[in-house]
Amino acid sequence: MDDYLQRIGASRTSSLAELHERHLLSVPFENLYTHMDTRIVLEIPWLHDKIVTQRRGGFCYELNGLFAELLRHLGHSVDLLAARTVGEEQRLGPPFDHLALLVDGAWIADVGFGAFTLHPLDWKSREDQHDPFGVFRLVDSGDDVEVLMDGKPSYRLERRPRDLAEFVPTCWWHQTAPESHFRAGPMASLAMPAGRITVTDKKIVVTENGRKTSTDVEDPAAAFLEQLGLHFRQSNASGVLRQL
Repeated sequence: MDDYLQRIGASRTSSLAELHERHLLSVPFENLYTHMDTRIVLEIPWLHDKIVTQRRGGFCYELNGLFAELLRHLGHSVDLLAARTVGEEQRLGPPFDHLALLVDGAWIADVGFGAFTLHPLDWKSREDQHDPFGVFRLVDSGDDVEVLMDGKPSYRLERRPRDLAEFVPTCWWHQTAPESHFRAGPMASLAMPAGRITVTDKKIVVTENGRKTSTDVEDPAAAFLEQLGLHFRQSNASGVLRQL
């Protein structure tokens, strides 16, 4: 875990808010392994090797799964919460579509949703919560809690704690199903203090202080490496996952 803290530029005395922010500014949200046909394994040693040793990123199950382990190691109480993302026309994603964290029974931490909050959200508040990346609000929705960003629903959280292994089937679905948006194309995105950089196989998009610039990508492998330090090589055997 000391290597993990060094990876994100934090320390054992860092607050939850600092750990959350440093993680988002250091570890990219990315789906490259899906397009390299490398199977994601939701086990802590595997996640640690990928994110800390190999200095890669991941999506929600990986990033929040390992972040939860770090927080527990530092003395926090952490519950894994399942969520369903809210898409176009208010359509909900499948069960276990997303993984977020309830920390110390008081804060929603989420370092695995891409463009989202920079700091944890107050779990008990139902008022607007102002964050450098937007205005957030938690709304009770039956037995669940809906999380809104700038007035639009992002996902609907269950309250029941889950185990990481319960997310394995949907993680597999996201890596293999043609309907999964993670199969649409390779992408990686990293928060910056005043914005975000997102790289795909077609574009480099930088948003800084509200200004957005877009550059065409000619060589995806070079773009991912130069912009985010990620090694990428497109697989020719789409949908055939292999173990590292």
